[in-house]
Amino acid sequence: MKKTLLLGTALFVALSLTGCASSNNNASEKSGAQAYYPLTIQNYSRTDEGASWEKKDQVFDRAPERIMANTRPAAELLLHLGLGDKIVGVGANFGVPDPSVEAQYAKLNILSDDYVGKEVTLGTNPDFVFGRSGLFADAEWGVGTVDALNGMKIKTYVLESSIPGGTYNSIYKDIENIGKIFDVKEDADRFTKELKDKQASISAKLEGIQDHKTFAYLHTNDPNELYVYPASEESFFNDAFAMIKLDNVFVNEKGDVSVETLIAQDPDILILPQWDDTDLKKVREEIYVNPKLSSMKAIKNKQIYIVDYNYLFGYSYNTIDGMEQLAKEIYPALFK
Repeated sequence: MKKTLLLGTALFVALSLTGCASSNNNASEKSGAQAYYPLTIQNYSRTDEGASWEKKDQVFDRAPERIMANTRPAAELLLHLGLGDKIVGVGANFGVPDPSVEAQYAKLNILSDDYVGKEVTLGTNPDFVFGRSGLFADAEWGVGTVDALNGMKIKTYVLESSIPGGTYNSIYKDIENIGKIFDVKEDADRFTKELKDKQASISAKLEGIQDHKTFAYLHTNDPNELYVYPASEESFFNDAFAMIKLDNVFVNEKGDVSVETLIAQDPDILILPQWDDTDLKKVREEIYVNPKLSSMKAIKNKQIYIVDYNYLFGYSYNTIDGMEQLAKEIYPALFK
């Protein structure tokens, strides 16, 4: 009888201690979340499409639960950080896919193959809108301005890589900030290391190249309409090409560039963007036989390269994949 009483008492004490431990753990977890949030992240806003970007803090009382990504590359970045279950909509579904997250991306709610407007964006009931800066506008192709979205209690994050002055290194800051906002630092650190390792590998292969080549960007998919885009204010774009020792021949050009000026500048390489299903290989061949361009080095040496539009103007991590692909085409012997 005494033995049974002692056993019952011991069991009661053990259960009591277990309950206390569980209660303390829950309290500790709750306390940890409260200690982490609210979190302030410095980001950006502008009043309208033509205005300058200004610093604006975003304050998070908790991690957002419903993310609208305004482009495919923006959504793919989130997938690399394990946030796929929080993505409620993706706009601008175009460009070459990232094979490492392609299966996850296929399960997302794709809103449109084109840029989406504010009404479609709000239709996903987001509490966080994320992505390329130029799409934070009240135009029919824009998701709404930062201030307008914030006024509706929707948090925002404009990729620092996509605002004037942004570079490829800005991507690392973006990944760090998203890691903080969603409290996924380990995933952010892992992905950053992966990208930096790839960047270092490319640099090592090109280390022996002393002289940079020059290039010009032809924003066209029609060989009869050659539009030269100087991209002089596209800091991310120009920095990405510098990564593989290519310099924009029109980096200081502020106005329109004529075909005559292109011929006179005579860059080593011409870049064609792939943004739709146009057969750009055929377009390239027609440009090669354009008699007006016959004196150019890029024409004589068959140096026109096709690059996916998102690698150029997605302002995201996957630009490094496009630059690596381009470097392999220009310097195949260095990547064997």
